[in-house]
Amino acid sequence: MTRPLAVVGPTGTGKSALALALAERIGHPVEVVNADAMQLYRGMDIGTAKLTPDERGGVPHHQLDVLDVTETATVARYQHSAAADVDAILARGAVPVIVGGSMLYIQSLLDEWSFPATDPAVRGRYEARLAEVGARSLHRELAGVDPAAAASILPTDGRRIVRALEVVELTGRPFAASAPTIGTPRWDTAIIGVDWPTELLDQRLAQRTDAMFASGLIDEVRALAERGLRDGVTAARALGYAQVLADLDAGGDGTAAREPTFVGTRRYVRRQRSWFRRDHRVTWLDGATADTAALADSAVRIWRDVS
Repeated sequence: MTRPLAVVGPTGTGKSALALALAERIGHPVEVVNADAMQLYRGMDIGTAKLTPDERGGVPHHQLDVLDVTETATVARYQHSAAADVDAILARGAVPVIVGGSMLYIQSLLDEWSFPATDPAVRGRYEARLAEVGARSLHRELAGVDPAAAASILPTDGRRIVRALEVVELTGRPFAASAPTIGTPRWDTAIIGVDWPTELLDQRLAQRTDAMFASGLIDEVRALAERGLRDGVTAARALGYAQVLADLDAGGDGTAAREPTFVGTRRYVRRQRSWFRRDHRVTWLDGATADTAALADSAVRIWRDVS
């Protein structure tokens, strides 16, 4: 069996380009498995920097465009379907290259996370409570029963607050007890991380944000709104999309969303960096010191160093 290779790291570091370069150098057929939660959605293309079919260069890509914006993306669903993709790719004798920056999605896939059960009645009760008192008040309630969970979840992240409270009630254990244990990665996957110095990455994020708005992000959001984007639990909160929707709903034309999109992306990058840097299995490459081809050569050497 040829082991997979995962390319992880913060947004805007060039992971997708590196995956395509790997396909040219790895010496086996390569198929990409997406690990960006928002690229699961059909029509969310510009704001997620999703490669177009032409840009994929004939390399098969999986876990793209598998959900409508009204559907809810879940880590458990992703884990099941992405693992099936990886197994099928390996069975074909090809190399799965797992690419993305959605932290929980990647760890669930590589560490075979066993998810606590869910109870619709308990979940519904906390969701009703969320609607009644708001995320910040519910976050304070979480802090009263599980301070560690409250410290790790943003006070504005209502969905995760609800899930943490549900898990604590159903299991009688802290939310962190359900987190995966970092051990030998599934399939003996080699994990490559790509990052840039903060100042340089901030510049790239600013350019990326400008390019998205110039390429029609506002029109993309308008079109998705007609398809039910506002009703989506997860899609409507995506960076860029949430900010444009908020501006449109306030009577603007969407252009005022540019700055909050950049600020939100930069904040998210800090969270990604903190998460991935805790994983001792990641071998880091500096995107600022080499071009994509050289990074791919380094990644291939790491992948061939079978553990």
